Amino acid sequence: MCAPPYRVRRVRADEWRKVRDLRLRALQDPAAAIAFLESREAASERPEEFWRERAAGAAAGETASQSVAETADGNWVGSATGLLEGPGSDDFEGRPVDHRQVHVVGVWVAAEYRGQGMVDDLIADVLGWACASGVARARMYVHAENVRAQRAYARCGFRPSGVRFNGEIGEEIEMARGLRTDIVDGPHVVDRSADP
Repeated sequence: MCAPPYRVRRVRADEWRKVRDLRLRALQDPAAAIAFLESREAASERPEEFWRERAAGAAAGETASQSVAETADGNWVGSATGLLEGPGSDDFEGRPVDHRQVHVVGVWVAAEYRGQGMVDDLIADVLGWACASGVARARMYVHAENVRAQRAYARCGFRPSGVRFNGEIGEEIEMARGLRTDIVDGPHVVDRSADP
């Protein structure tokens, strides 16, 4: 079966409405309760300025980057975000950060596009941005019961680090991997529109 055409790229600052709409769509997913730290209701109450700042920050790429999968008709069907973390800070769960690293969050692919490699392309784009930022380690938290996500992340080279904790949504497993900053040239566009 051929994968539907799409391309992966970074968000632009003026796309805040699409950033918001994609997040709200992801939060409707049946697995959202064990995949995301906020509810659809909470996200829908955020003001326009929040979404404008989120899109602008991701587009600037200084401390965060968001990659999206976009179909030929401009529909966004997947996303992954990277957050730079530095030693001495605390992450979004309030846990101390020991390494300069990228924390991959907000990974989501529309159900009709799953199982076709899109998550791999989204994460690869985030990791390319992280490598260009000089980061040599990537990590993510995944709910202990979210086996589908664990399998997808393992396919992308992430392995359990041995860190487990009880977070806001239950038992979480840290999965991590090293990055080769010497061979990655930064963020890139993955274009599957020409695939046979």
